[in-house]
Amino acid sequence: MSPRSRMGELEQAVLDVLWDLGSASGREVHERLAARGGRELAYTTVMTVLDRLARKDVLVREREGRAFRYAPRRSRAAMTAEVMREALDETGPDRDQALVSFVGEASEADLAALRRALADLS
Repeated sequence: MSPRSRMGELEQAVLDVLWDLGSASGREVHERLAARGGRELAYTTVMTVLDRLARKDVLVREREGRAFRYAPRRSRAAMTAEVMREALDETGPDRDQALVSFVGEASEADLAALRRALADLS
């Protein structure tokens, strides 16, 4: 599976729509993307992206009549955590320093959330 940081802009936009909706047909995703404005997207382009994300195991695809319904396999938070873990894994021996730097630049709200999360794990 391709993590969020390695997804294309359109793949990310499609995934954002699905996170907002929970699940949707290809037509619903196409309509939501069109409503957001920006560039014109062909319906077939959106279907190609949905198919690609399903093959990458990012989406669950279930038959609904003659069409498919798509849903994210993981939550936005779970995918963000995966990207963070991969980034830390790529730092090698600088992992501790990367964590200290991250925490040093965190907002007070983020630090409070980290403290709560650590307390919940204890």
